[in-house]
Amino acid sequence: MSGADPEGRLAELGLRLPEPARPLAAYVPAVRTGDHVYTAGQLPMVDGELAGTGKVGADVTPERAAELAAVCALNALAAVKAEIGALARVVRVVKVTGYIASAPGFTAQPAVLNGASELLGAVFGDRGRHARSAVGVPVLPLDAPVEVELIVEVE
Repeated sequence: MSGADPEGRLAELGLRLPEPARPLAAYVPAVRTGDHVYTAGQLPMVDGELAGTGKVGADVTPERAAELAAVCALNALAAVKAEIGALARVVRVVKVTGYIASAPGFTAQPAVLNGASELLGAVFGDRGRHARSAVGVPVLPLDAPVEVELIVEVE
């Protein structure tokens, strides 16, 4: 595997992987099938607590929502690592889907999801470049402002 170790990059960025978030319902945080890992949607949980609530564009600024999207991506990486043992086994981040709880008229969902995309790029370099969808929704679980899920290819 070429490139820097993703977990080393996280440390260089001053970040650490949290324990995988406990599911809120009847599902698992990540599932591997073949050479892909699919994560469940990850909320911006920090130390077991939701780091923010509300609608982006009303209660939450787009900038803060982008920070929370990065937290979601970090939580998704924790779920991936729990499934495969080490982030160095990630060949490529394939797809990122972000759900943004949006106030009426808010249309900058892609800018919010950049928080997750930029984190993945910083951690994986070119292997972190991915396809993605940024979807505005009226409400998310626990009134979270953002939720992110990943599909990654693994060795």
